[in-house]
Amino acid sequence: MNVALGGTFDPVHDGHRALFERAFELGDLTVGLTADELAPATRHTERYVRPFEDRKRDLDEELAPLAEEYDREYEIRELTEPTGIAVEPGFDALVVSPETRDGAERVNEIREEKGLPSLRIEVVDHVPAEDGDRISSTRIVRGEIDRHGNLTPEREGRGTAPPDAE
Repeated sequence: MNVALGGTFDPVHDGHRALFERAFELGDLTVGLTADELAPATRHTERYVRPFEDRKRDLDEELAPLAEEYDREYEIRELTEPTGIAVEPGFDALVVSPETRDGAERVNEIREEKGLPSLRIEVVDHVPAEDGDRISSTRIVRGEIDRHGNLTPEREGRGTAPPDAE
């Protein structure tokens, strides 16, 4: 099975890891990583998003051992459109988080318009942080938690501008 998954992944955290693990359980994975131009538009709150190449490097470091563990292949591709790679032929499933399920349904509508079969949509629940709220990149960037959901009240957040602009 060929599985698609998309996101900004800045920074990668345990909630993302749950998505990756489910994807690798299903098959080989293609990750659409948002392009620098698209990444800010996909954020619900304004914050600095690191450059594509930095995010790709970190994503690759996270995916490589998982792919080996599950004996799967993976590829990271640049995502320039919100519906991304999943509207292309060759995919069987799309792994999403609960808040992106509507986007997955839109992907299937586009696929139907193109005469492509619908994708199996796999929704992976959020991973809770130590305080019971979900782990999110925004919370990590703000300095509230670390990538594993541990509370980090002493840590400062990243801010909304690149480090050299502050």
